[in-house]
Amino acid sequence: MSNSPIHIRREGHVFELTLDRPKANAIDLATSRLMGDAFADFRDDPNMRVAIVRAAGEKFFCAGWDLKAAAGGDAVDGDYGVGGFGGLQELRGLNKPVIAAVNGICCGGGLELALSADLIVAADTASFALPEIRSGTVADAASVRLPKRIPYHVAMDLLLTGRWFDVEEAMRWGLVKESCPLADLEDTVWALATHLASGPPLVYAAIKEIVRDAEDAKFQDAMNRITKRQLPTVDTLYGSDDNQEGALAFAEGRDPVWRGR
Repeated sequence: MSNSPIHIRREGHVFELTLDRPKANAIDLATSRLMGDAFADFRDDPNMRVAIVRAAGEKFFCAGWDLKAAAGGDAVDGDYGVGGFGGLQELRGLNKPVIAAVNGICCGGGLELALSADLIVAADTASFALPEIRSGTVADAASVRLPKRIPYHVAMDLLLTGRWFDVEEAMRWGLVKESCPLADLEDTVWALATHLASGPPLVYAAIKEIVRDAEDAKFQDAMNRITKRQLPTVDTLYGSDDNQEGALAFAEGRDPVWRGR
């Protein structure tokens, strides 16, 4: 492999980004910008339908912000790139499924990176924490996202104490979709990605835009925007060949062939 801190693999309709910065896979500004550019390429490539974000090694998924780089001059409010920290948190228009494959320690910005994905699959040895409070800073993205994902008092416990929690607890709160032995993680994640890649990309795009648009909207306001086709992805879906193909395949008793148009 090259000395690049990220490695890209494209297979079929699946895009995989591997973070590779020994020993803790911490992310500095330069790496974040590379990740943002890579995920933007994934977003804009019509042949790519599902992304996986994973990490090299066994011990660390990602330890988050690279404090050594910060001590060397990387500013915490510096240029993280087009997608914000880790390339995913603030990437606009990403209407394709993203899976995080968590292989080990996932803390601070690493957990925020995983929370930026749509689905998390974790090794049964993985562990999680938001320890920013101990460093006198704030887990900003987690402070926004976590209370919307899990019960408020649980989210506040994790944010205010910075305590560690294991896969069982992460699954109990619904943060992790499934857990498996570390040796099976790659196969498990790729099986899920391949399954999703065989699905209807225009429907996935509509789902993601609806979820984003409706996050702070009243139910009826959100429904009105959908039924009036005011969301671009919904308008594209309802006028698409794929939309018609779904009905035809059902009527003809066969599997649909999704073409993304």
